[in-house]
Amino acid sequence: MDALTPEDLEFLRRPLHGFLTVAGGEPRPVWFEATADGTVQLFTEPDALKVRRLRRDPRASIVVAAPVGERERWVSVAGRTTLEPEGAHDLAARLAARYWDLGDPVRAADLAEILAADLLRVVIHPETVRRYTY
Repeated sequence: MDALTPEDLEFLRRPLHGFLTVAGGEPRPVWFEATADGTVQLFTEPDALKVRRLRRDPRASIVVAAPVGERERWVSVAGRTTLEPEGAHDLAARLAARYWDLGDPVRAADLAEILAADLLRVVIHPETVRRYTY
């Protein structure tokens, strides 16, 4: 079983987009958080298509790449997921602060709209971690 290294965690704590893939679906850009215990989590609405697909087959993967202008680097995490009813709103607030300037009234209103929705936390439990740095 592979695990995220301290270097992976440092990279994944940056405000980068991850591309999430679930069985039967196409990759979708998502906000995400790599946790100290080595899981990767994101939030979504409970009626999202990805949730329906994860209920049928709980496997998912996320790929995160460095932006253009930096040396080539990516980390891929694949494993089984759990759907957690708790913690999604806190996660959404943390990620919004990481990805957006919440001093901008438009973004603050966007966050308020997200927080008013019913949310689930999707947790990927790594079974395979791959990485590349050039």
